[in-house]
Amino acid sequence: MGDGERNTEKDDGRNKDKEKEKDGGRRKDNDSLGTYRTKRHFDRTREPEGSQRAGRPEGRPAEGRRSRAGPGETRGAPPEPHFVVQIHDASTLHFDFRLEVGGVLKSWSVPKGPSADPHDKRLAMPTEDHPLEYREFEGVIPEGEYGAGTVIVWDEGSYHPLAHKRKGRPRSFAESLEEGHVAFWLDGSKLHGGYALTRFRGGGDSGERESWLLVKENDDRAEHRGTPDARRARSVVSGRTLRQVAAEETGGPRKKG
Repeated sequence: MGDGERNTEKDDGRNKDKEKEKDGGRRKDNDSLGTYRTKRHFDRTREPEGSQRAGRPEGRPAEGRRSRAGPGETRGAPPEPHFVVQIHDASTLHFDFRLEVGGVLKSWSVPKGPSADPHDKRLAMPTEDHPLEYREFEGVIPEGEYGAGTVIVWDEGSYHPLAHKRKGRPRSFAESLEEGHVAFWLDGSKLHGGYALTRFRGGGDSGERESWLLVKENDDRAEHRGTPDARRARSVVSGRTLRQVAAEETGGPRKKG
């Protein structure tokens, strides 16, 4: 290797380091978490920055995360990826639905929340990828920060993709998601059974913002009930409501601006 090549490598390394420098507490990245990180000041918010780089093999959950063996499974079987549903009392109260895919949490804002009733078609708007650690986040995002407001973990668990084929060829979950339709089975504390996410607007070169529908499959875990009142709902982690989390962390409910 010549001196010119060595110098080029050093320059590339310096450029990469500059891309990751913090600017006002925000970390700049060119990976799939770049958008997430540039919107947040991690010296002001307790939200996780994300210690793991995106891009782990699909379907392989983070180290240290193991699902309990379910019916028909054996100990030592590959752990299933995780999902989480958080309630976020930001400028508008909504649910955030997140699936672990490719080393990040693919995320959708669901205004009315997921339903156990197959007749309910819930609008789901894609948001930026979140780090895997975010599935454990519960607390108050400070005023002035992106998404300021209170967050609780309403449900969490594991999921597994249901069969995806196109023209007779099996498709990976990530490929199916890119094409605009995925079906999966949730094993949570509150949500169970088959669900589907389907894009009905935007995507590709349309230039339109993407819109999806989250729908419960009509299986033996379907129920004729919708989503509980978000303000009365309790965290599956701490048992607290939004109001209780806000009171404990800020000394009182967050006042809307």
